[in-house]
Amino acid sequence: MKPLDNLDQIRKNDNESWFHPWESMADVGAANRTVISRADGIYVYDETGRRLIDGPGGMWCMQIGYGRQEMADAISKQIMQVPYMNPFSLTSEPSARLAAKLAELAPGDLNHVFLTTGGSTAVDTALRFVQFYNNVKGRNNKKHIISRASAYHGSTYLCSLVTGKDRDKNWFDIGSPFVHFLPSVNPSRRPTGMTMQAFADEKAHDLEAKILELGPENVGVFIAEPIQSSGGVIVPPDGYLRKCWEICRKYDVLYISDEVVTGFGRLGHWFASKDVFGIEPDIIICAKGLTSGYLPLGACLISDRVFSEVSGNNARGATFGHGFTYSGHPVCSVAALKSIEIIERENLLEHVRDVGPYFQARLQELRDIPIVFDVRGMGLVGCVECTVKDIAKDSLAFDSNLGARIDQHCHELGLMLRPIVNQCVFSPPLIITEAEIDLMIEAMREGILRTMRDIEQELGILIG
Repeated sequence: MKPLDNLDQIRKNDNESWFHPWESMADVGAANRTVISRADGIYVYDETGRRLIDGPGGMWCMQIGYGRQEMADAISKQIMQVPYMNPFSLTSEPSARLAAKLAELAPGDLNHVFLTTGGSTAVDTALRFVQFYNNVKGRNNKKHIISRASAYHGSTYLCSLVTGKDRDKNWFDIGSPFVHFLPSVNPSRRPTGMTMQAFADEKAHDLEAKILELGPENVGVFIAEPIQSSGGVIVPPDGYLRKCWEICRKYDVLYISDEVVTGFGRLGHWFASKDVFGIEPDIIICAKGLTSGYLPLGACLISDRVFSEVSGNNARGATFGHGFTYSGHPVCSVAALKSIEIIERENLLEHVRDVGPYFQARLQELRDIPIVFDVRGMGLVGCVECTVKDIAKDSLAFDSNLGARIDQHCHELGLMLRPIVNQCVFSPPLIITEAEIDLMIEAMREGILRTMRDIEQELGILIG
């Protein structure tokens, strides 16, 4: 594929006009981001025509792969039939059918589906519903929210309140006496000599202790990702989430499972909460893989048990005064239905369960590189965390530079990464094969080794 003819104009427009998410303000106007010119299967193509394996799968969302003609056809047909309808007073066939399909796929009694515009608005919906729920029930003190260190739940104000990423300085005025963060559940940083079982027990005890400290009558909800994805793919120790769910049941605290990343096949199941971690949450949040990234859409799924307590004869005249202009957008709903259809027809859940262990085993082979601190993951999500001992000293600037160097080398080798500081995260399209996994891991290995050699040469040291 030849380079883009209008690259200079694209760069000019991007640098001068597009204010990007998570923009480094020092780099505004000179970021010179990679321009994605085309995409197909598991590959994207940059401005030079170079083909890159999409290691992060967009942003954890590209389940079925790029370039699906049947997806384009379904979207186009719906645009010509009903491109929009007012969700406050009307409905459409795709939106209603999608809600029913999600209720069918979800575990337990999660049969009430509020369709949103993405993950952040789904989290926002869930948190507002918890407030609504307790107010309707006359439990006005039950307002406290418990989250966790390294959690990421989105970018609305409410979502930011419950996000606990601890290495990024927060320049916004956010904070609430009603939001509390539990210590990290990262097993790689547990005390030396502590077993995984003891660590799981300790982390679950952190939740129970916080509930008792605040008073169960004051705690409304615990929110947790099954795997803390943007926090660095932190996989909790076995049994931890189940213990937390049981503690929430014990003290009448609602449990929100944020499956924005883990839903729709990432771990080999439609939802990971029950099939992987053995819990049936009161609320599940999903987005990203819901449409395989083709169009923006999110959903908040609420259990019959909870919903029935504030509806019908228990409604006390209340209206859930919350919603979005694009809630249940019919074109986005069609994209979700088509993505689900493809995942079902091509047995992609089974495929992930087949290739996931191979992917995880190949990732673990990278541990022999001296600057690799930790490798972790599950299914088709993974993380390689790199550091230089006795040099980095928890320096955010050094670690960020380390991640950027690895990213640059991997790009030259045909692999697109998404470094989160010094953590290189993976969530490739679910259609990836073992042979393509080999290509991805080989590029990753060489990219890390080249970075290590750069540092050795620049600092005049020998690592490892």
